Amino acid sequence: MNVNLTIEAPYVLGPTFAVFLGVAAVRHRRARPGWTGRHLVLRTTACLYAMAVLSITVFPLEITWGRYANQMPWTNQINYVPLITADVTAVPNALMFVPLGVLLPLLTRVNSTARAIGVSASASLGIETAQLLSYVLFHNGRAVDVNDLLANTLGGLFGYLLVRLALGTPSAGELLYGYALPRSAVGRPAGTAAVCQVG
Repeated sequence: MNVNLTIEAPYVLGPTFAVFLGVAAVRHRRARPGWTGRHLVLRTTACLYAMAVLSITVFPLEITWGRYANQMPWTNQINYVPLITADVTAVPNALMFVPLGVLLPLLTRVNSTARAIGVSASASLGIETAQLLSYVLFHNGRAVDVNDLLANTLGGLFGYLLVRLALGTPSAGELLYGYALPRSAVGRPAGTAAVCQVG
């Protein structure tokens, strides 16, 4: 079977965002904790950010089988050796994960540098794995590079450290507390004073 098909990001991410909006609308109408006001803005921002990252790193999906298939072995698509082939592309890769580091303590219970590094590395590894699977299954895709993993993780760590720094200033800290989900690392129950839980 000969296949040469391109699946653009909007065909997958568009319906996904529509489902998110539907869920958000229902929970907002029922006034569910963490789904109203600034919390809803934060969740929507996180959803848009995730879709933006996927549209850059995974899409478009190029499906090629049969005579259209890329004949290069998938093992040739992996760079296992760090830093030797590192170049300026490390900068946008790091910048791409800075928002993740910022969002982590606001959305989740990530409250330490070690956890921020772990989650950032896991997210980056997930992207690299998706890229590799795309090549294995569809005979087309992007190269998998350990340098991307390192740059992404560094970006996530930098974003997390930015939040820690911002929480130390009254104006920025109060703003972040206002957006953080109640059960997140920097969240607080309604009606209580802001107490930084990020270590």
